[in-house]
Amino acid sequence: MSFIEDIKSRFKKGTIVEKLIYINLAVFAATLLFSVFQGLYKGEINWLINWFSLDAEYAVFFTKPWTIISYGFLHDGFLHVLFNLITLYFIGNLFIEYFTQKQLLTFYLLGTFFGGILYLLSQNYFPLFEGKSSVLVGASAGISGIFIGIATYIPNYQLNIRFIGFVKLWHLAAIWILLDVLGIAGNNAGGHFAHLGGSVFGYLYVNQSSNKGLNLFSKISSLFKTKRKPLKTVYKSPKKKQSTKHTSINQQQIDVILDKISKSGYDTLTKSEKDFLFKQGK
Repeated sequence: MSFIEDIKSRFKKGTIVEKLIYINLAVFAATLLFSVFQGLYKGEINWLINWFSLDAEYAVFFTKPWTIISYGFLHDGFLHVLFNLITLYFIGNLFIEYFTQKQLLTFYLLGTFFGGILYLLSQNYFPLFEGKSSVLVGASAGISGIFIGIATYIPNYQLNIRFIGFVKLWHLAAIWILLDVLGIAGNNAGGHFAHLGGSVFGYLYVNQSSNKGLNLFSKISSLFKTKRKPLKTVYKSPKKKQSTKHTSINQQQIDVILDKISKSGYDTLTKSEKDFLFKQGK
């Protein structure tokens, strides 16, 4: 079996996580090849990046509407694609333990879509980006949708991280979101807005489809709330319980006496039994 046939076989048999990794790697390899060939002809702009990355300008976006999804399969450099695909591998495999593979693809694509929407809105609304041109690439928004989605569903799930120990999933998700919020003030503000767009989608999707949806953000918000001690019960009357128990015992005695009368007659009763029956008759 040739190398190409082996890759094809692995792709067909692989999970949706593995297939997304193969696709992202193939696209990344293609962009490198285009860069090499365009360099030979002194080309300055990579054709793949130009046609499939998401441009911040509305006018450019409307001429290439497919870029709202296609940008999620492009990467800017080896470390960028490496970090994203390692994260996708671990988080994606955890995700498909609780959801279907089709749902993971949905989270990836819609996380990418809403990440692109928030990127466009931020770039065209905030004064910080006025007069600046930029393009968006990377699978991070789609991965954020998957990560925050599964963290919302199972926030108390624990991961064993080397040199750290067991860490709850919602702790990692909170750090993930915090880094994106802080990153808005940095050089890659547009990318962090896209990550947040994917994260918001992942949370809202699970929140609407599962009664566990509020777990993640309730955990985060609980960090800033003062814990209140439950009120102590000072006195609890036992009368009702005792009365019920006493009535049950009396009824049992009556049943035994009536059963004795039906078998042997009233005259066979002892004096105490007759007195008891007389009192209950009152």
